[in-house]
Amino acid sequence: MTEQRGTAGAAMSGAQSLIASLESAGVTDIFGIPGGAILPAYDPLMDSTRIRHILVRHEQGAGHAAQGYAAATGKVGVCMATSGPGATNLVTPLADAHMDSVPLVAVTGQVGASMIGTDAFQEADIRGITMPITKHSFLVTDPADIARTVAEAFHIASTGRPGPVLVDVAKSALQAMTTFEWPTELHLPGYRPVTRPHSKQIREAVRLILASRKPVLYVGGGVIRAQASAGLLKLAEATGMPVVTTLMARGAFPDSHVQHLGMPGMHGTVAAVAALQKSDLIISLGARFDDRVTGNLDSFAPHAKVIHADIDPAEIGKNRPVDVPIVGDCAEVIADLLALLQSEEAAGNTGDYEGWVAFLAGVKKTYPVGYDAPGDGSLAPQYVIERLGHIAGPDSIYTSGVGQHQMWAAHFVNYERPNTWINSGGLGTMGYAVPAAMGAKVGMPDTVVWAIDGDGCFQMTNQELATCAINDIPIKVAIINNESLGMVRQWQTLFYNSRYSNTDLQSKRIPDFVKLAEAYGCVGLSCESPEQVDATIEKAMAIDDQPVVVDFRVHRDAMVWPMVAAGTSNDEIKYARDLAPQFDEDDL
Repeated sequence: MTEQRGTAGAAMSGAQSLIASLESAGVTDIFGIPGGAILPAYDPLMDSTRIRHILVRHEQGAGHAAQGYAAATGKVGVCMATSGPGATNLVTPLADAHMDSVPLVAVTGQVGASMIGTDAFQEADIRGITMPITKHSFLVTDPADIARTVAEAFHIASTGRPGPVLVDVAKSALQAMTTFEWPTELHLPGYRPVTRPHSKQIREAVRLILASRKPVLYVGGGVIRAQASAGLLKLAEATGMPVVTTLMARGAFPDSHVQHLGMPGMHGTVAAVAALQKSDLIISLGARFDDRVTGNLDSFAPHAKVIHADIDPAEIGKNRPVDVPIVGDCAEVIADLLALLQSEEAAGNTGDYEGWVAFLAGVKKTYPVGYDAPGDGSLAPQYVIERLGHIAGPDSIYTSGVGQHQMWAAHFVNYERPNTWINSGGLGTMGYAVPAAMGAKVGMPDTVVWAIDGDGCFQMTNQELATCAINDIPIKVAIINNESLGMVRQWQTLFYNSRYSNTDLQSKRIPDFVKLAEAYGCVGLSCESPEQVDATIEKAMAIDDQPVVVDFRVHRDAMVWPMVAAGTSNDEIKYARDLAPQFDEDDL
């Protein structure tokens, strides 16, 4: 529990109790928009010396900003909205945070308790609406319950598998008088997340690791949420096992490390896909065997036994049968595995993976992630992102929207540490990048933050540039402008005979992104040739007192490769449009 900020036993309004509770929970930044039902809370918020409220331009922006803040800092992100449409505009970020295990508390106003259920003005059952997409949701109608509910919300959001929690507070509870009492302990019967793995399961996992010849560490976002990256590095180096990191785990293991094979899945590296498909043992750490990784489940890793470690028991065995289930925090699981493996090594028991590692190194060398420069001399989007990652470096934070630019950003920026890659993985939310970058910059003000966005995604939430300019949040935005809904266009090219139905955005004509950036109080830059790329990025990097938007006008028909078509086997991965990789591990 954090320290109490309000005066215990002091008489105050429910609204004052809410703000005192947020202060007691350690909140320093809130993203939100006031409105009728939440308005009583905004009056005492104005007097808070500990909480900075950032007035966004859309509640969805508030939610994604809170996500970016949480993902960059490891703290709980907080957003606030009023009832009805204010609250329903938070549904997408809540669902996004739920899919990607982001600790979030959303505080919403609700109509007065006596009016609930009457279809009152701006009434929506936001607690009921969000039940499937939150860890928990509260409706508070008694002001005496506010402090305890806020304390429980932060505890639930940040413990076990992190996730979003909704606190919906009736306006009548905010207006009524109460006494403030921050709880010293919480009573949550039924909520006891298991963090310590069972020793028997650890022993069985080690037995399988030592017996295997083709193991692979399949690392998911849970490793980052558990702050287990340092332990993962020790485990990998102690065993020599190859490592693959999912889209949500980029940065959990250094890209530069010789054992790292990259990202698996639909647009994963050939080496990472091969490692899973040809393995005899998958050690899954904080991953969930989602469809974008496995492809057709029936043909996924057909000869592999599975050790599945996750803090959420509901994920274990959900998609793939498991040989050794381990419920626990990834940091503790990794530490226990490493300790027992080191004991076995001291006794002369080690795994023999030399042939397997050599095979995968050969695949990685033969099929590196690459791209062809456009024959007409125009700008390759991959080149833009590659140079951006090189110039901004691994100490910067990168957020992305969803689509082709997201996959290129996952591949062509080198991530060396956790919490530097922030994106919408499970829900795939267009419009995520700009507000998430804003939140990350608020949480990490001394770190360079780049939003790598598509021209389609950017036009969904670019109004938050005004928030950034007014509140001195100098993010940098790289628009990968191919005039299209790029990933959808790629699918239309490959699977719909190049019939481009409603994917042409005409974004190189309308709007003028440079003028739009300037209208929002930002610096606007443009770039349309390879020769201009480095200078343009360096110019953007030199500006640290204003948001910067760069319109990179790139080649329209660039595609994301490798690719496994949806619903097909990972064995059918294509390295390029007309090239399927050829490899055979029978010689191991």
